[in-house]
Amino acid sequence: MTGAVSQVALTPGYLLHHQAWRDSGRVLEVLTQDHGRLSLFARGVRGPKSKLAGILQPFAPLLLSWRGRGDAPLLIGAEPDPQAGGAGMGLPPACILSGYYLSELVITLTARHDPQPDIFAHYHRALLALKQGAQLERELRLFEKRLLDALGYGIDSGTAADGAGIDADKYYHYRPADGLHEAVADSSGGILGATLQSLAQERLDDPLSLEQSRVVLRVALGQCLEGRTLKTRKVARSLWQMRQSA
Repeated sequence: MTGAVSQVALTPGYLLHHQAWRDSGRVLEVLTQDHGRLSLFARGVRGPKSKLAGILQPFAPLLLSWRGRGDAPLLIGAEPDPQAGGAGMGLPPACILSGYYLSELVITLTARHDPQPDIFAHYHRALLALKQGAQLERELRLFEKRLLDALGYGIDSGTAADGAGIDADKYYHYRPADGLHEAVADSSGGILGATLQSLAQERLDDPLSLEQSRVVLRVALGQCLEGRTLKTRKVARSLWQMRQSA
């Protein structure tokens, strides 16, 4: 049995990644509001004569239509989403690598054909904030925190592993297997309780809470990545090393 032909019309989505397919086509990796992440085959979307070449761009809110059987149907239409408002703007140049980082996290940590409307909303919200000039590091940390929550790997920032409440003036270590443990103040990698509270409340409004939340979220994401290395992190590290050398 080949299965029934399915058709989807004008569903909100974002292009996460693409690669060449045949002479003028692409295989598109997309995140959609109602159908999760999936691959679409797109014919004739490369080259100067393509009407869709300028529309199928990363970070642009789209309305996507497709038709077909199986796991990789055929794209039959794409247009800008008129309901997206300011999200239709391009990312500032300084935020483009970060935008690809958000996309890579989604590709790496979500399953295909698993509807995740919360993750779609978090991705859309993060891109909109960056397009409107929000503080870059803060938006990255907030997206990481929201993504972990949506995947069921969120950090319980309100309670330590022993059941005690988090004290703003104490320091903690985070262990993915069993949560937060009180640490001595000068221990390496200790996270201030005030930072954990700020992360839980999604404030992150000072340099210390931003840096310490980066550390604890990196540990939590590491559990989900299971040893996989993100390409965007490698690129960011190389760029940083080049700037230091210069």
